[in-house]
Amino acid sequence: QVQLVESGGGSVQAGGSLRLSCLASGYTHTNYILGWFRQAPGKEREGVAAMDLLISRPFYSNSVKGRFTISQDNAKNTVYLQMDGLKPEDTALYYCAARGPYGRAWDDVNSYGVWGQGTQVTVSS
Repeated sequence: QVQLVESGGGSVQAGGSLRLSCLASGYTHTNYILGWFRQAPGKEREGVAAMDLLISRPFYSNSVKGRFTISQDNAKNTVYLQMDGLKPEDTALYYCAARGPYGRAWDDVNSYGVWGQGTQVTVSS
């Protein structure tokens, strides 16, 4: 059974940093995409970053490019999201999700079939 567990959320002041972790269990290969999404109150869930784990190709939304970095540690079955230069508008519940490597755009929420429970990130001004 495939499971994703996020950790690392918290509260920081604007300009600060956090590192989120997504531990994936139940996979016997790395031929999938693991994405980070976020959802703020009253807003739709949006893609933040993703990694094609087989070829280590990252994807970023324009809103976080240059501030967030996605990385993978295959030995630990973990994908990280390093978030620097945090802004109040980054405040949201952050989820990791997994899907196959082909098909729709990396930030298509509906293309992901496995989701974690989410971790809260709060950035104060």
